[in-house]
Amino acid sequence: MSEGRDPFAALRYKDYRFYAIALFLSVMGFRMQSVAIGWELYERTSNAFILGLVGLVQVLPVIILTLPAGHVADRYDRKHTVLYTQVMLALCSVGLAVISFRQGSIEWIFALLFLNGVARAFSFPANEALQPQLIPLEVFGNAATWHSSSFQLASVLGSALGGLLIAIQNSATTVYITDAVLGLIGFGLIALITTRSPIRVKEPPSVRALLGGIEFVRKNPVIFSAIALDLFAVLLGGAVALLSIFAKDILQVGPVGLGWLRAAPSGGAVLMSAPLAHLPLLKQAGKTLLWSVVGFGVVTIIFGLSQSFWLSLLMLALSGAFDNVSVVVRRTLVQVWTPDDLRGRVSAVSSLFISGSNELGDFESGSVAALFGPIFAVVSGGIGTIAVVSAIAFFSPQLRRLGSLQKAEVAHH
Repeated sequence: MSEGRDPFAALRYKDYRFYAIALFLSVMGFRMQSVAIGWELYERTSNAFILGLVGLVQVLPVIILTLPAGHVADRYDRKHTVLYTQVMLALCSVGLAVISFRQGSIEWIFALLFLNGVARAFSFPANEALQPQLIPLEVFGNAATWHSSSFQLASVLGSALGGLLIAIQNSATTVYITDAVLGLIGFGLIALITTRSPIRVKEPPSVRALLGGIEFVRKNPVIFSAIALDLFAVLLGGAVALLSIFAKDILQVGPVGLGWLRAAPSGGAVLMSAPLAHLPLLKQAGKTLLWSVVGFGVVTIIFGLSQSFWLSLLMLALSGAFDNVSVVVRRTLVQVWTPDDLRGRVSAVSSLFISGSNELGDFESGSVAALFGPIFAVVSGGIGTIAVVSAIAFFSPQLRRLGSLQKAEVAHH
């Protein structure tokens, strides 16, 4: 049965089901933790710049360790790397729970967030490179959609549950403990995967080996343009870091409202996943990618200007729907066009772009909000996103003309 006619193609493989459930649980815990961190730090400091520092502290390890993390994913067993990082993330969550319970110093919170970033620096390329080993490449487009769907659904549930637990107990401690438990369950599911990850790279670590992923991306203008578009759009247009401020000071909806605001983008992405899973790969992928990011910028502007909780929820949901389209196109391009012996290093480069856009975007938003206010930070970011799309569409005709991803798979294999 072809991928276009079978929306459950990837889920018919046992190892991929274990992987997808583990991803779901891990992401749900991570989103709970993100809500708790934002609420706790703003509650204790009332400082927008502190919220921006959360992103900066977590992205620094990714920037520093991207190249060696990609080489590790290509040289060593990817499954084992994922397992080690799952344990490290769970231990960081336990540490956050202890600090929260004892009202420990904010410096210790940032130290654990830095270690969290170290674990994610190695986890992302190993996870991304492991996934194509669990399924045939011809169903990877379907797997990319399910990957995004499970990620976004877990984000909805994790964000809402995180806000609810904080509201019930007026404390973030239980949230961090729950995150640790979910991460350890994910560890057990990954351990059940039977697919072996052969050592792909025989050469010892060297500058040339470490730079292999960067060189591959540099020579593929479509992949480079797609991930650069993601970086700059979310770097400028992300409003998530400021949701604690909007929930408390502008919309005045408290921690429960914050949970729903954090969940809204993922809710929109989940709703978009249904048609994406049932349709063949996009026929005009390049234009669809560009227009989806324009839509992301427009709804970000409207969110920044909104004084209504329900309008804000709707705009955040639409931002998630538009973002999901770009995620599916980009992930399919990167994984299908990349040779297996380079997947870890190329995924590490992609990780740098994604983490750079998310965490550095949080820092940018927090810094601009501290200087000019949260509304200006969000609206100007949305305008900047639209400007970036225009520039990339002009300077990257290859991306603009990109047609069917199915044809792209055939052309590169």
